[in-house]
Amino acid sequence: MTNSVSDTQTGFIAFVERVGRRIPDPVIIFIYFLAGALVLTALIGGLTFETHGAGGVPVVHEINNMLARENVIWLFDNALLTNWLGFGGGVLGVILIVMLGVGIAEHSGLFAAVLKKVSRGLPVKLLPLFLVFIGIMSSIATDAGYLILIPLAGLLYAGLGKNPLIGMAAAFAGVSAGFSANLIPATPIDVIIGVNAQVFAEAQGVPFVNAAGEALTPATMHYYFILVSTFVLAAVGAWVTLKFVGPRLEQKAFTVPEELKISDFDVTPQEQRGLRASGIALLLALLAVFGLAIGPLAPYTNDAGQQITPYLNNVILLITFVFAAVGIAFGVASGKFGSMMDVVKAMVKQMDTMGYILVLTFFCYNFLGVLSYSGLGAYITYLGANALIALGLQSYPVLLLIGFVLVTAIINLFVGGLTSKWMLLGPIFIPMLYVVNPAMTPDLVAAAFRVADSATNIITPMMSYAGIILAFMRKYNPELSFGEMIAMMLPYSIAFMLVWIALLVGFFSFGIPLGF
Repeated sequence: MTNSVSDTQTGFIAFVERVGRRIPDPVIIFIYFLAGALVLTALIGGLTFETHGAGGVPVVHEINNMLARENVIWLFDNALLTNWLGFGGGVLGVILIVMLGVGIAEHSGLFAAVLKKVSRGLPVKLLPLFLVFIGIMSSIATDAGYLILIPLAGLLYAGLGKNPLIGMAAAFAGVSAGFSANLIPATPIDVIIGVNAQVFAEAQGVPFVNAAGEALTPATMHYYFILVSTFVLAAVGAWVTLKFVGPRLEQKAFTVPEELKISDFDVTPQEQRGLRASGIALLLALLAVFGLAIGPLAPYTNDAGQQITPYLNNVILLITFVFAAVGIAFGVASGKFGSMMDVVKAMVKQMDTMGYILVLTFFCYNFLGVLSYSGLGAYITYLGANALIALGLQSYPVLLLIGFVLVTAIINLFVGGLTSKWMLLGPIFIPMLYVVNPAMTPDLVAAAFRVADSATNIITPMMSYAGIILAFMRKYNPELSFGEMIAMMLPYSIAFMLVWIALLVGFFSFGIPLGF
């Protein structure tokens, strides 16, 4: 099915789209970035700069010349395993595995059948709110939002005969731009930010207390703020979708692959049997997951006194298992799968679409590896931090807070990775901002960092899933450029940034505790 409507491009977003079409494909971008990083390190290799470590002791960094013999050897030794297949603890493997489960569910016909049911029961105007909210909540499952919810959102809109990119944009905004918000306390993000904030503060004599002088609990010091943020951002994301992104994309051409077979919205008797079987399979699969979560994968305390949660660490595999079980049940009951070979073919067919992602991640992850190993990423962060200090906003806490958010947001456009940026910025800004103005408590600075890091995720090629989301969107618009995707997501980024800053400033100005 193809929908085509002429589109007269006017205004700022149209200008961004026209400029964006000149931005090369992400694979080409990262080839240029990788080559440019190697040359730049050769030009400034040996340059040293100093930051403050978590222990309060100055840490001297030096840019490594990546064209020096020993570093060229490092490039070749690490290009395949460490910097590509093993990057981020094996994120590429996570992507491939989860797509196997999704492939079984998709090619069994389950998604098309579910879409027929959902499209008749849920008001279209509520879909953006639902997708943004679920996207925000998906951060508890780490990669699941990127790999599962966004493609499903496209399928949902395709089933309604609307541009699938509308649903995918709303889901992407929730998953990525709303990454730091959630209704559930003590998420992995909360722990990473909070525990390290306590280390950064106490190492340099900064009281780890809130504005009222009350002791902070690292994992929940932002809970009130992220709780409110979840509802506010969901509403803002829905508003942006309905008022800006949706109307614009409705005028765009899109293509729905024929295998989705969504032209007939009557659920067949075979599909009814499949849905009943998949419902039973879903219940049994969830019971199995629950059994694993309270049994072999139950939380425990290791020898170092750390709380380990194996079921959360393996949530992607558990989700893949659920998708596979439900998909197989539907396929067998509906007659789509006559043998296990049909299940294998479904997985293979899904892998056929992953070739681009393999090429993209090879250059992207190797570039990010070079940034880290060479010290170039740390140097970019160092320059951004100094620029903020040079603004001279020490006497104006609100402006200082906004300045820190904006600088961090700009840095996020070029340097990916929440943890790595926090480990570099936290030791500098938590003690520095508290010294220049005691109102800048550790929890406030950490919250500002979370706002900045999340809001610009959807408009930077440095976000590790950017190219993957583009590949998903190209399923419905093969000619979509990366620049056009940025233009699509820019209204969300601007709206989230402005509203989230205002919310944070409101908490600060009225003395509302960020958490407990």
